Amino acid sequence: MIRLRRIAPELPVGNLERSLKYYQEKLGFKVALRMPSGDYAIVERDDIAIHLFQRSGEKPGSMAIHVFVDDLEGLREELSGRGAQITQPIVRKPWGNRDFRVRDDAENEIKFTEPLED
Repeated sequence: MIRLRRIAPELPVGNLERSLKYYQEKLGFKVALRMPSGDYAIVERDDIAIHLFQRSGEKPGSMAIHVFVDDLEGLREELSGRGAQITQPIVRKPWGNRDFRVRDDAENEIKFTEPLED
């Protein structure tokens, strides 16, 4: 049976070391892998992996990803206490999900989303 198991988005950053520090200190991720070339790394928290790659010589641009979570309020409190750049408080969307949004140091947006209850 075919089954998709995990997603690992790649986000562009302007300064990989600064971004790794932000993901660790502000978002609670741990560095799982750094490439010897110094331009690519993977951060993980629970079952979520985010690949960060350095895009030199130009503005990295911004991407957006959704991360589905349990205990949305608890996570928002934790990240706020760490000093994460929260760009949207918890809001119920027209389709029913609730989410809040965080921007990383490279202007990428992470949407932490609480799925609809059955």
